[in-house]
Amino acid sequence: MKKLLEKLVASIFTVSGLLTSIVILLIVGFLFSEGAGLFRNRIIDPGYVLAVNKSNPVRELSPEQIKAIFDSDLVDWAEVGGDSGPIVPFRLEDADRYFSEAQLGPNYEHAGRLIAELIERTPGIVAFVPGQMLPPDAEIAFIEDRTISFSEIFAGKEWFPTATPSPLFGIVPLVTGTLWVSFFAILFAFPFGIGVSVYLSEIASERTRQLLRPVIELLNGIPSVVYGFFGLVVIVPLLQRVFGLPVGESGLAGSIVLAIMALPTIIAVAEDAMHNCPRAMREASLALGATQWQTIYRVVIPYSISGIASGVVLGIGRAVGETMAVLMVTGNAAVIPTSILEPLRTIPATIAAELGEAPAGGAHYESLFLLGIVLFFITLAINLGVEAISSKSRS
Repeated sequence: MKKLLEKLVASIFTVSGLLTSIVILLIVGFLFSEGAGLFRNRIIDPGYVLAVNKSNPVRELSPEQIKAIFDSDLVDWAEVGGDSGPIVPFRLEDADRYFSEAQLGPNYEHAGRLIAELIERTPGIVAFVPGQMLPPDAEIAFIEDRTISFSEIFAGKEWFPTATPSPLFGIVPLVTGTLWVSFFAILFAFPFGIGVSVYLSEIASERTRQLLRPVIELLNGIPSVVYGFFGLVVIVPLLQRVFGLPVGESGLAGSIVLAIMALPTIIAVAEDAMHNCPRAMREASLALGATQWQTIYRVVIPYSISGIASGVVLGIGRAVGETMAVLMVTGNAAVIPTSILEPLRTIPATIAAELGEAPAGGAHYESLFLLGIVLFFITLAINLGVEAISSKSRS
């Protein structure tokens, strides 16, 4: 009967582990399938074209150039490889400036022919209009509507997924912001976390340890939005006054909040690892004449390095994947930061802020899943790196 029960329990654990693995693989597969769809989308909004005069030699523009043209940042065709001459951007809503209501018709039934004629007689025009609106026999040319390339996403320096005529999906600002905030968060949290761990494990009395340990673990249960409110009310105004910033929402504010959130994890895991160091090793070190501090950093910490590394990994995971707290205190600006005192935006904050507004199945929606893939690989790289360091230390 006992052996049968053991086999039953073993089977339950096996099935549970198998189901968990399958679910994880399905989640990862869904993430990849949705994110990869972005590369099948085209650079110009679906259903629209960019029409130019037939004499214009320019047939290819990057999404950044298209946005700059319609934002009036590029005003001469020579700046994009064409003949020198003014660029005349045209949107469908600009038709009222060129034609009367009577010419366009009550339902814009004549708009397509009129716009085609406008393009034919205006050498510098670039018109963003629905493709079906233009007559098929119009003597006009079109800017190539190619698919989105890898370089435009992974080397792009501007994130503007709702821009028209051509959305921008450059993830460099988001990746930079995520790594920037996470790096400084761990830089702040690591020394404090290790210091508190050493105190609880090696210096504090058992009564003090039993008192402080539940308090530290309780900090893990505080919702992230509460940390965000604390950062917004306390840390942000403080940084604004200390550094004389126009706004206190910055990468530094996000790093401090994330460091506070990561501390309980680092302390709990590292302290457990140090506490499990065999008493015989401590006594042997002290018997050889080492002081308590020499024993700590030459015996206890090297023995516990694997557990400390695990605590750091969990802390980094909390920092890299945090959403609400970072969204509230970093300024949410999708720009490449040059200083930790500047506003920035992280990948998790971007996904949380934009996923609810992105049309399902569209390019914006798929780009957010692609960000999830990038975040997955960032976390995987961090875990593998720390595991390599930990393995080398154990050997």
